[in-house]
Amino acid sequence: MGLSEEEIRAAHVGVAPRLGGRVVLVEYDPAWPGLYEREAARIRGALGAAVVGLAHVGSTSVPGLAAKPIVDVVLSVADSADEASYVPALEAAGYVLRLREPGWLEHRMFKGPDTNVNLHVFTAGEPEVGRMVAFRDRLRASEADRVLYERTKRELAAREWTYVQQYADAKAEVVADIMSRA
Repeated sequence: MGLSEEEIRAAHVGVAPRLGGRVVLVEYDPAWPGLYEREAARIRGALGAAVVGLAHVGSTSVPGLAAKPIVDVVLSVADSADEASYVPALEAAGYVLRLREPGWLEHRMFKGPDTNVNLHVFTAGEPEVGRMVAFRDRLRASEADRVLYERTKRELAAREWTYVQQYADAKAEVVADIMSRA
């Protein structure tokens, strides 16, 4: 079960962007790891020792996998609810806070300054970070799971969605299936 429209709107800082159509997937771009490295350097430069962990996750981190052309980065900080400890520095580096989800693991999400980046922020030790990395690693290691996931993504991307979050929620079953083998 995914988020309701009210929950999607409530989590957004400002107006929740409406997709109002299909999700666009593109073929894997070998430039994506380099974009991650550039963003990782920018984040480390902005936050210094406040960076507890940083990883490239999501479909752009899996060679050969079609993806929305958005580089997903997961950042661990001491306490993601303590926005004063990291938000001003990220904003000074050009990131824009777009999601605040205190009811879901104190997750925050920023958009990147000059590249299509989703920067997900969690408290260090949050199991969701390990799950994201384990999913990435499973897709990198298993061609069968990578093919299954891409086929599911393509089928879902062909549907009409009001919000991208609804597309993401619709992938939950296949993600759980793949994670059972991770």
